[in-house]
Amino acid sequence: MLVKVFGSAVFGVEATTITVEVNIDKGVGYHLVGLPDNAIKESSYRIAAALKNNGYSLPVKKITINMAPADLRKEGSAYDLTLAIGILVASGQIRADELDQYVIMGELSLDGGLQPIKGALSIAIKAKEEGFKGFILPIQNVKEAAIVEGLDVYGIENVLQVIDFFEGNGTIEPTIIDTKEEFSRTLDFPEFDFSDVKGQESIKRCMEIAAAGGHNIILIGPPGSGKTMLAKRLPSILPPMTMKEALETTKIHSVAGKTKEAGLMSQRPFRSPHHTASSVSLVGGGSYPQPGEISLAHNGVLFLDELPEFKREVLEVMRQPLEDREVTISRAKFTITYPSSFMLVASMNPSPSGYFNDPDAPISSSPAEMQRYLSKISGPLLDRIDIHIEVTPVPFEKLTETRKAESSVEIRKRVTKARELQTVRFDSMPSIHYNAQMSSKLIREFCVLDEISLQLLKTAMERLNLSARAYDRILKVARTIADLEASELLKHTHIAEAIQYRSLDREGWLG
Repeated sequence: MLVKVFGSAVFGVEATTITVEVNIDKGVGYHLVGLPDNAIKESSYRIAAALKNNGYSLPVKKITINMAPADLRKEGSAYDLTLAIGILVASGQIRADELDQYVIMGELSLDGGLQPIKGALSIAIKAKEEGFKGFILPIQNVKEAAIVEGLDVYGIENVLQVIDFFEGNGTIEPTIIDTKEEFSRTLDFPEFDFSDVKGQESIKRCMEIAAAGGHNIILIGPPGSGKTMLAKRLPSILPPMTMKEALETTKIHSVAGKTKEAGLMSQRPFRSPHHTASSVSLVGGGSYPQPGEISLAHNGVLFLDELPEFKREVLEVMRQPLEDREVTISRAKFTITYPSSFMLVASMNPSPSGYFNDPDAPISSSPAEMQRYLSKISGPLLDRIDIHIEVTPVPFEKLTETRKAESSVEIRKRVTKARELQTVRFDSMPSIHYNAQMSSKLIREFCVLDEISLQLLKTAMERLNLSARAYDRILKVARTIADLEASELLKHTHIAEAIQYRSLDREGWLG
């Protein structure tokens, strides 16, 4: 008897429906074809044990299973449940009249229990697009899949529940998720709040500008000056995610198996890989490509602490994703693209000892050591960071203050208003959402300078020995400063403030 069951394969962040054809005939043998990997080939052992432990059996006949399309490689153990149900129906042990109306996925334990899968949200979206009635999957993944409206999503704990469902004996109901309620959960009381930061008012201002314009930022200062503390609080002042951003972010984390039992991700991600991270872990890849840290930080923040300690080749692979806001992983037989639109926040000590330019600490690094340390950050990478700011230690008087500083919620209100102005400005440009993404052409259009501002910028570049690459960055940041003041025109005060945020372009830092 021939039976067709439907599963799904995830490539990148998109799913492809897989038709599993199960044929049982006279003879003996278990033949699995259609480019399955080892995990799928081993499924016969898990299926046999799971069925036996629940009162069913693997037929002692010739079982031929084809996973179509046959030229597409399938991987992982998530097809266990798909194959098991197909075998039970094809062997006549159960009846399933509506089998072709459902996508079925799940990894089987030997006792018949189900283990979670990756990419449940992508699979659910594809099932809805292709007109399936429902999606049957492990209960651990049900919240993220149930986000998709118009698709019945059933969370299952063991194989017996699936059997009862198809035979009409079950009482399992589809999971209903109020997407608007899930999405409306905002972080009004964030774990890391700017109100906890003593002093550092100028740095907070800088972080606010970075958040308002989506600018990449680097913090330079000695150990203990608060660089990491400030970086961890940046997500708390970013604007709330749109529904589209929330779905994109959830899909990536779902593919990577990072959602656990959560539903829609309503908070922007914050990723902080260690400086020993490899280029593959950062940008993604592997034999079966998985999203890396820069994709997991999509629509959020990627924090690289102690930037010069990262291997130079690891930092260099970020150049293209920072520019294109996506990363493409190519293999011999396929190419996968992951989105990677994130804010880069980096921190570094000014020297190997950490105390260069500190009047209260001896300089323990030679000029050669300084040059070697700073040269790990290449010019092209630095070119993609709009704001450089020096962080100084907090004075004792500020540390002992009892007055609460401004909260993240208040700062976020100003940031959100500035982003709304940018949304209106770039409304006709689908690929541009905030100031940091402006091209040179757009800078000329939206950053028109009067004579005073132009002269100020010229003087600053000459006297401070600012590099040519600083010109566009200053104008982008100035545009954001003007947006925070709801000013249509760029003023000389905006330019003057933006000039301060190019520390590493000055002669004496990186040469």
